[in-house]
Amino acid sequence: MTANIGSTARPSHVPVERVVNFDVYDLPGSAEDVQLAYRAFQQSAPAVFWTPHNGGHWVATRAEHIEAIQKDTATFSHQRITLPRLPDAVPRQIPLELDPPEHAPYRRPLMQALLPRVVNAMEAAVRARAVELIEPLVAQGRCEFIDEFAAIFPVSVFLELVNIPQSDRGMLREMAERSVRASDNAVRMSSFEDLGAYLAPIVSARREAPGNDLLSTIVNAEIGGEKIAFDKAISFSMLVMFGGLDTVASMLGFIARFLATHDGVRRQIAARLDDAAFLRHATEELLRRHGVANTARVLTRDVELDGAVLKAGEMILPPNMLVGLDERKVSDPTTVDLSRPFPIHHATFGNGVHTCPGAVLARREIQVFLEEWLRRIPDFRIRAGTRPVMATGMVNGVLKLELEWEAAA
Repeated sequence: MTANIGSTARPSHVPVERVVNFDVYDLPGSAEDVQLAYRAFQQSAPAVFWTPHNGGHWVATRAEHIEAIQKDTATFSHQRITLPRLPDAVPRQIPLELDPPEHAPYRRPLMQALLPRVVNAMEAAVRARAVELIEPLVAQGRCEFIDEFAAIFPVSVFLELVNIPQSDRGMLREMAERSVRASDNAVRMSSFEDLGAYLAPIVSARREAPGNDLLSTIVNAEIGGEKIAFDKAISFSMLVMFGGLDTVASMLGFIARFLATHDGVRRQIAARLDDAAFLRHATEELLRRHGVANTARVLTRDVELDGAVLKAGEMILPPNMLVGLDERKVSDPTTVDLSRPFPIHHATFGNGVHTCPGAVLARREIQVFLEEWLRRIPDFRIRAGTRPVMATGMVNGVLKLELEWEAAA
């Protein structure tokens, strides 16, 4: 612990003992287990600390503080959610970088488009897509899980939802990667510009001739009795695209990696694939252990937290995953316990007014993956001689995961 690490000078109100060498894009131990790399700071650092990396910002590590931050939008604003902080001249990401009450009219059409009854109606198509991708892999006896499944299954479901050509999947995924895992604002901005240029003619066409897809719904939303402005429709579309292109793919990568290295848990799930209630419970427990998304906040006023004085205008990162990994809230949190009492305490999808609107669909996709993959490939492992490649950032992810199993005759 030192006061001169990183590139940003320690503010005078930050005590030396609150300074910790934490870089959200380069965490020690993340090559072995990303979530445990975050938890190491929860175990060893002050409950609230300051880091000079990525422009200098605070980090909250205890579930109690993280949940309070997530719910108190008046003090901890969403006006900027990425690290390092984007310049003020950059348009906000709608609706995630809006606070109540401004954000509600933008969020409403997205929530209505992803209600449980809507996801229920989608399930047959989601399941068919999973089976279509898994079946050819069975006889191979191996696969690169990210490229051959995780980056295709939820992304293809999402592209169908927004009526975007499946042939554009690779290009759009590359843009999403730059957006959520680049530590350089210039790289992140290039992804925004590229996606904005891609979406502009599509958004224009959907505003002139709306379809029944999700993109048509959000780019024609009524805000304050008037049709959403074109620039805001582009911003809204970009945020939805980035979320749909990466988050569930990242979750699937972490879950598959865990199951490949934990035979007991994998076999427990494989033995109860016809038990829907058990599968929902198993999905929730795997989500608790493998959170992926991070969103920072901006302080709107001076506030004291855990004895630290945070100043208006400063940023703080409350890592969602640490809620479910805090032993003050969850007993034996590093263990995946399929008999853990319900409800399972976590904040993988956030809390409060900004809880992820795609959570219902994400849960369903993960459950479908468990059912259809384990029905066909119940025993698999990390391919001998390989190691998973993982990355941290605003969305943590598995970039490469080689799996192998006994090929079916």
